[in-house]
Amino acid sequence: MRVGAISDVHGNRVALAAVLSDMPAVDLLVCAGDVVGYNPWPAECVEEIRSREIPTVMGNHDRAVVEGSGFWGNEMADAGVQYAIDRLAESQREWLAGLPERLTVADGRVKLVHGHPDDPDRYTYPESFSASMLGDEELLVLGHTHVQGHRLTGEGIVCNPGSVGQPRDGDPRAAYAVVDLGTESVEERRVEYDVDAVVEAIEEVGLPTRTGERLSRGN
Repeated sequence: MRVGAISDVHGNRVALAAVLSDMPAVDLLVCAGDVVGYNPWPAECVEEIRSREIPTVMGNHDRAVVEGSGFWGNEMADAGVQYAIDRLAESQREWLAGLPERLTVADGRVKLVHGHPDDPDRYTYPESFSASMLGDEELLVLGHTHVQGHRLTGEGIVCNPGSVGQPRDGDPRAAYAVVDLGTESVEERRVEYDVDAVVEAIEEVGLPTRTGERLSRGN
């Protein structure tokens, strides 16, 4: 089974379109959360993931939109959440509200979380990936850090596909991964997209300028 994994789309329609276009043939496509936040197209990204019926878990930005809360002290994060709250249709907010914090698919072979199996808000970087994070599944997909990486533990695979919409590992290209459960291999992939178009849209809708600046730097 070949699994395509995405995470942290964060309302970046241009990056999401590039990733979906670049994605090779897979048997299953999954998303580790944070469909919304930061960027100008939360409704469009929700609709794309929703219409494709991609198994998805709730990220912390998704939850903030559902609860109507924010990220006090973080202007970029808070502005993105408030922007999404204003623009999502009721049916789209209901879809976000229905997302689970943990999800097991493919007959138990694949588990999705956002941050960590024990705590969906925990930042878990690739250097901390271990077999102890796995249960009975063959593949654990998580996001949250926006840093691409994976570990083959001998008992299964832990993989962060990186961020589609806001990479933070110094590479501004949109990130995703393809995992082959048959060969126990992971292909970490990057794809170019029109970052300048997203930066321009960020400025047009009045989101913080720094949101666009970090896209250009990949951090």
